[in-house]
Amino acid sequence: MNTVSWNQLIADLPGASILQTSEWAEIKRNVGWEPAFQQWKDKDGKIEAAAMILKKPLGLGKSFWYIPRGPLLDWNNLALRDRVIDDILRKAKEEHAIFLKIDPDVPVGFGIPNSDSYQPIYAGNTLLGMYKKKSWHFSDQQIQFANSVWIDLHRSEEELLTAMKQRTRYKIRLAEKKGVIVRIGTPSDFEEIYAMYAETSSRDQFIIREKSYYLDVWNRFFSAGILKPLIAEVDGEAVAGLMLFIYAQKAWYIYGMSRDLHREKMPNYLLQWEAIRTAKAAGAAVYDLWGAPDHFDENDRMWGVYQFKKGLGGYEVITPGAWDYPLNKPIYRLFVKTLPKFLTYLKKKNRNTSVN
Repeated sequence: MNTVSWNQLIADLPGASILQTSEWAEIKRNVGWEPAFQQWKDKDGKIEAAAMILKKPLGLGKSFWYIPRGPLLDWNNLALRDRVIDDILRKAKEEHAIFLKIDPDVPVGFGIPNSDSYQPIYAGNTLLGMYKKKSWHFSDQQIQFANSVWIDLHRSEEELLTAMKQRTRYKIRLAEKKGVIVRIGTPSDFEEIYAMYAETSSRDQFIIREKSYYLDVWNRFFSAGILKPLIAEVDGEAVAGLMLFIYAQKAWYIYGMSRDLHREKMPNYLLQWEAIRTAKAAGAAVYDLWGAPDHFDENDRMWGVYQFKKGLGGYEVITPGAWDYPLNKPIYRLFVKTLPKFLTYLKKKNRNTSVN
């Protein structure tokens, strides 16, 4: 199946994600994964579920399977859910996979858990029930963020600004007053964007991948019309950047970068406001700020980042996170003792702003 047809096929499915696109499949193929595409149809021949499955060869005919932010389906439809999961597990066992890992973007609730405003969601809670009933294992190796902050883009720009914290609105106006300009970049800017990203990783002490990996990600999604690189400039000099992905009526903020230069002019605040406006103009209904604390208290390492995102007027989205289904329990038990070291290494590369 070609890139365009697969992306069109999954775009209307619930939870459609850039991590289920053919671009992401090819990116991961280049770093040692084997992607496979599967779809399910109803009795009338309409596609009702799909999954881009990443298979990681481990040698000796063994592998583990991972479905990033999938499979895609209506998780309220329990019969469909069970049919899809059972099909995937059967195929995984036939191909001698050690285990299957999934982390679908299915909310368990909106808001901070145990707060008065928390709203539990049926689909996510029934999925949690399935995991526990059918011997799935909650994974200590969470490749993606379990929780996030989303902004509802159905509102007017005035309403979106009003929903922000007063201090956030002030910093947006300050950036404009201080001469910060935000423009949409092109692939010719990617080298400079990566240089800013490398500076950010050094300053904030997180590990990133080699430049070629990011250039591959950014070029593929830009060519597909999914990526809009936003660059903040002062007097024509780039001081901050943001990679905005827009697909299937949703937008994501995944990679962010900045220099030490002109930080007092608050370029990151204006960048986010322009990202919101750009996503809304492109027809996105939701802006996913990609990542929130596992535990909503000041001791969580993401608390500062969360406060910045929350100031933009978003709401917390809680998901079950990643769960594993062991298909070869003895080998799985051995494997999970070494896997954490591997996945921790991967996670450290991109933990603050990106994905694996």
